[in-house]
Amino acid sequence: MSISLERRYADRLEEFSARHTFLVDLVMGLALMGCAALGGSLTMPGAAPPDQDKTATVLMGVACLVLLKHRTHPRTAVVVAGVSTVAAVALGYLVTPLLLAPVMAALYWLAALTDRRSIRVYGLTTLVALTLAAVFSDSMNHVSLVLRTIGPVFWLMLPLAAGKTTQLRRAYLQSVQARAEHAERTREEEARLRVTEERMRIARELHDVVAHHMALANAQAGTAAHLALTSPEQTKRILTDLTGTTSSALRELKATLGLLRDNDDDPGSPGLEPSPGLARLPELVAACESAGLQVTVTTEGEPEQLSPGVDLTAYRIVQEALTNVAKHAAAEAAHVRLVYTGSRLLIAVVNDGPSKPEAAQGRGFGVVGMRERAHSIGGELCAGPRPQGGFEVTTALPLQPSPDLAEGTTP
Repeated sequence: MSISLERRYADRLEEFSARHTFLVDLVMGLALMGCAALGGSLTMPGAAPPDQDKTATVLMGVACLVLLKHRTHPRTAVVVAGVSTVAAVALGYLVTPLLLAPVMAALYWLAALTDRRSIRVYGLTTLVALTLAAVFSDSMNHVSLVLRTIGPVFWLMLPLAAGKTTQLRRAYLQSVQARAEHAERTREEEARLRVTEERMRIARELHDVVAHHMALANAQAGTAAHLALTSPEQTKRILTDLTGTTSSALRELKATLGLLRDNDDDPGSPGLEPSPGLARLPELVAACESAGLQVTVTTEGEPEQLSPGVDLTAYRIVQEALTNVAKHAAAEAAHVRLVYTGSRLLIAVVNDGPSKPEAAQGRGFGVVGMRERAHSIGGELCAGPRPQGGFEVTTALPLQPSPDLAEGTTP
């Protein structure tokens, strides 16, 4: 409690000093003038004071007056205060801490506000000059040479050390504040980056779910309308599949949006459905066939266990590629090829049909989303027209991506 109070008062004192610098400097100058005047009246026992009282008062007044400019001209303040004090000592005044108070204050500010070279040049020169003046002063005749040397050196080294300590402490506090500000900026940037990545991930999920199922529903509804009069049984089957498509869309949409409201700390919160993977390819193929698109799937190599993130990415890429075929290509068939080779899974989705005329009117986010998904787990994706006609999407995905890349890929 006492430490916090002391710190609070110290902060208030620093704030007041920063707002009223001239007033603080004036009060300090008057206090130092009083110390110097008191020190000029002190003598050794049995010794008479010097006769030049007015001269010493003027010298100490100049030494204290120049301290009003110590913030902007610390070197000048040391020189003027040092010369005035040396002159006072040469006139026979006793060297005491009170008499040295103005030059000690100037040395403190010199050490606190300037560099090492200035401290060595101005500080040590002032120290040597005052020490020599004390050694040869008549007022110190009754004191041994050792005491005449050690006394001024000690009293003048003290403010130099205190000023240097203040400078180091100020530099340390500035570095701590700079590190804290840098850490705060880094945390804010990292938080913004994570929010952006999460928004992009959710946007990809919503796009894949909505675009795929809505495209299939649209194709199924169009096919049912076309066959309504000529083939009632097939129309009924297509409408039944349409119901399954919309139910699946609602189920996946609910699972995706449920991520935003999921509370792991709530034991009563319902669990979310597992993320879709390549095991659900038969359902995807059946849904596409009900919309009039024949899909064949071939697998080469020995199927291996995929991490959840890679499994989801592979499924979403195949799903989006088939959705693009249904929406933008005048094709009746598509081929999906899965190749397990080494530590990678190669996927190719190919169709031979030309693009629909309306496909060139706008550009969606399907290919961009597929490429982002592949890159998020360390894979690669290429999509473009085939030389012999049609369109092809190929991707290479690692079976087990590195942890830093896999982080955040699983919804």
